[in-house]
Amino acid sequence: MNATTLHSWAPRSLSLLRIIVGLTFLEHGLQKFLGFPPGEHAGSGLALDNLGAYAGIVELIAGALVALGLFTRPAAFFASGTMAVAYWYAHGSQNFFPVNNGGDAAILYCFVFLYLVFAGPGPWSIDAMRGARNDAV
Repeated sequence: MNATTLHSWAPRSLSLLRIIVGLTFLEHGLQKFLGFPPGEHAGSGLALDNLGAYAGIVELIAGALVALGLFTRPAAFFASGTMAVAYWYAHGSQNFFPVNNGGDAAILYCFVFLYLVFAGPGPWSIDAMRGARNDAV
């Protein structure tokens, strides 16, 4: 493949990145509130008595919006900020290194969402269909 062919796929790759990140983020919220998929945090958001539950609300709403490509930039901005707070509150105080404090996912989500704030949703999105692809946050 030459650079021109690769470059022509960049917008579609952006859409794929957005969809996958949105769906995996949504999965965290689904686990906290619906218990699916089963796991360590299944059902942990139901009581709304911990910060993880409130993060779960963001994961549900922002994850769905980002996956659909609807209001992508504001949803990604909010999700990025939530993951920055989650990293410093839950992980950063345990150890400086993300590999040791379990904060790898929070950092990656934070910066991928931040990238989406600036890059937009890509062509395979509701925002693009609505003509809002180039709107500012």
